[in-house]
Amino acid sequence: MSGNTSTRTVTILKTGPQALVQDLGRPGNAHLGVPPSGALDQQSLKLANRLVGNEEGAAGLELLLGGAELRTETACTIAVTGPSTEVRVDGRLEDSHQPLHLAPGRTVSIGTPATGLRTYVAISGGIDAEEELGSRSTDLLSGIGPDPLRDNDVLRLGTPGQPNHADVVPPAQALQTLVIPIRLGPRDDWFEDAETQLRQGVWTVSDRSNRVGARLNGTKLNRRDGEIPSEGMITGAVQVPPDGQPVVFLNDHPTTGGYPVIGVVDHHHLHFLGQARPGTTVRFKPVD
Repeated sequence: MSGNTSTRTVTILKTGPQALVQDLGRPGNAHLGVPPSGALDQQSLKLANRLVGNEEGAAGLELLLGGAELRTETACTIAVTGPSTEVRVDGRLEDSHQPLHLAPGRTVSIGTPATGLRTYVAISGGIDAEEELGSRSTDLLSGIGPDPLRDNDVLRLGTPGQPNHADVVPPAQALQTLVIPIRLGPRDDWFEDAETQLRQGVWTVSDRSNRVGARLNGTKLNRRDGEIPSEGMITGAVQVPPDGQPVVFLNDHPTTGGYPVIGVVDHHHLHFLGQARPGTTVRFKPVD
C-alpha cells in the first residue's frame, strides 16, 4: 500500500469491526460518478493529525467501534481521537486525545468508544497508501482506494513532519439527540408543506446506516407517488423513498438517484451523523 520505498511501518494485528484508511477525501469528482469519501468525522481526523505533527489532511485510520490493535515497527507518534476511548500501550492504560511517543515493537490496543461510532488514529508521517484521484481514502461504494484493512496488514508510513507540540485536548462526546439544520429543496415541491413536516418530525438512526447514508426511522414524510428521473446527488442530500423514511447521504453516497430530495443538511453538521449510533434521536431544523 505504498508509492515509495519508505521502511517505516506499522502492523495491524486486529482490525476490530471495521478499519479503513481515510483522509479528507476526493471531492469534485461527481461528474465521474465518484463520491467524495473521506473521514466521516473530519474534525477528529484533523485533530489527530495535528497532535502527531502531520498536515491535517494526512491519511489515518477510521475505526468503527474501536477494537483494533496495532504494533509499531518503527519509532513513531500516535494519537487517538473521536469520542473518549480507552487506549493501552503494551497493556498499560494511556489517554486518548494526546500524542503517544512510541518506540519500535510497542502494541497499541484501542477500545470501544464510550459514545459515538468512529475513532480516528493518526500516526506521524501519515499512512502512505496509493493515491487514487488525489486521495488515499477507502470508498466502500465504488471500491476506489485501499481495500478495507485485514488482520496482519502492514501499512507503510510517510516521512514525519516537525512536531507541533500540541498537548492533551478534551474528547468530544457524541450527542444522544441531534438537531440538524436543513435547507429545503430541490424537490420539496413533492411534499405537502415540506417545512412543517420536517420541523415536526422525529426520527431515530437505523442500524442499517453506514458510510453511504444515515437511514432514519420515524415520522413518515408524505410525498407524491412515483420517482423522478435519475439526477445528481450531493453529500448531505436527504432523499425520501416511497416508504417516507428519509436517508441522509454521507461520504460514500451514490452520485445519482431517483428519489426526491426534500432538503440538504448543512455540511458542518454531517460529522454528528457520522458518529450517531443506532437509536440516536434526530430532528431537523429548516433554515433559509
